Amino acid sequence: MSAVLDTALFTEVFVTLFVIMDPPGTVPVFLGLTSAMGAKQRNRAARQAILVAFGVIVVFALFGQQVLHYMGITLPALQASGGLLLLLIAMELLTGKMEEPSPSGNKGVNVALVPLGTPLLAGPGAIVATMVFVQQTRVSDEGGAPQLVAIAVAIVLVHVCLYLSMRFANVIHRVLRESGVTLVTRIAGLLLAAIAVQQIATAVTEFVKMAQ
Repeated sequence: MSAVLDTALFTEVFVTLFVIMDPPGTVPVFLGLTSAMGAKQRNRAARQAILVAFGVIVVFALFGQQVLHYMGITLPALQASGGLLLLLIAMELLTGKMEEPSPSGNKGVNVALVPLGTPLLAGPGAIVATMVFVQQTRVSDEGGAPQLVAIAVAIVLVHVCLYLSMRFANVIHRVLRESGVTLVTRIAGLLLAAIAVQQIATAVTEFVKMAQ
C-alpha cells in the first residue's frame, strides 16, 4: 500500500483539509444560503458547490504558484479578499437578505458557486494548504507518485465528506422546520463573520511581516 500511496502524507493532508474546510461546519451555512430553495434545488446546489470547490483546489494545486506570480497577487492578498467577500455574505445572512430571493435561487448570483463553492469551501486556507503540500512534494527528494497519489486521494475524500454533509442537510432542514432554519441562518451568519474577520486579521498580520 505504501508503494502506491504515502499513508503518512495522506493522513496529514486529509486531516489538514478536513479541519480547514470543516464539513460539519458547512451545514448551517449551507442551510442559510439555500433556505429559499426546495429539496431538489438544494441537492443540485450541493453538487455544484462541490464541483466548483474541487475544480478550484485542483487548479491551484497544479498551477497556483504560476497564476499568483503571473498576476502579481500575494497569498495574504488572496486571503484578505476572501475574507471581505465572506464578510459581505455574513451580513446578508444576519440581516435576512439571503431569504429574499425566489425559491429557484437562480436570480442574480448562484450561491452554489459564490460564496459556497468558493471562497467558503475552496477558500484561501484550503488553497494555500494544498499549494504548500504540492510544493513540498515537488522539492522533496522523496517526492514521487505515492506522494502525489496521497494528496489527490485526500483531496477527493475531503470533498466526498463535504458533499455528504450538505446532501443530508435536507434531513436537518425537515427536523428544524422554517423557524429553526431561520435561527440557524442567523447563527451561521455570526460564525461566517467570525471566520471572515479571522481571515482578514491573518492577512493583515502577514502584510505587516512582509513589510518588515
